Amino acid sequence: MTVSEEYSSSFSLTDEIADIIRERILKGEYHIGEKIKENQIAQELRVSRTPIREAFKQLENEGLIDYIPNRGCFAKGFTRQDIEDIYAVRKALEVLSVEWAVKRITPADIKKLHDQCDLMEFYTARKDSKKVLETNTDFHDIIYNATGSRFMAQVLRSYKEYIEQTRKVIFYEQQYLEEILTEHKAILAALESGDKDRATKAMADHLDGSRRRAETIYKVNG
Repeated sequence: MTVSEEYSSSFSLTDEIADIIRERILKGEYHIGEKIKENQIAQELRVSRTPIREAFKQLENEGLIDYIPNRGCFAKGFTRQDIEDIYAVRKALEVLSVEWAVKRITPADIKKLHDQCDLMEFYTARKDSKKVLETNTDFHDIIYNATGSRFMAQVLRSYKEYIEQTRKVIFYEQQYLEEILTEHKAILAALESGDKDRATKAMADHLDGSRRRAETIYKVNG
């Protein structure tokens, strides 16, 4: 079976290949510093080298591989310190975001969050990890927007790619979907109650859970 038969036709071949390599890097199947062999991937996935090279460029832009002229591409991934740093920054910012959102969120925003939780529950029951990931991202975006802060939105956008990379690998693991859903329901209930302390604790608990899940999944070096 070719890569295009295994994955949704809604993605380009380059995106499909980048997804495969990204997952392998983030899950430690390619060790940090290991050469990623273009010809080996071409044979394995039965594709030409052109989309592989485009995928390499995409992953280089994401900071997941290093390209060294005349030597090739090498896995970069995240170290354990990277993971700790990403989640420390994310927790600080998202706890502050939910604190601001409690004071500024509208009934329309609450309705949107309910809709996303309903979708997340629907897709969780079907073990559709990609759809759960999409609804999770939308859920957090609604909270970011509810802060009413252009500055916060700009800061969050600046590191959103790192968030998405860590989320993707966690959401590949179906065993965590129910746990993630429960945490999002707790955040929604706290926001709906208007209780700032409850909301910040729910978000902090969620981020602590995300960090724990990432540390369990990632095979990273110090």
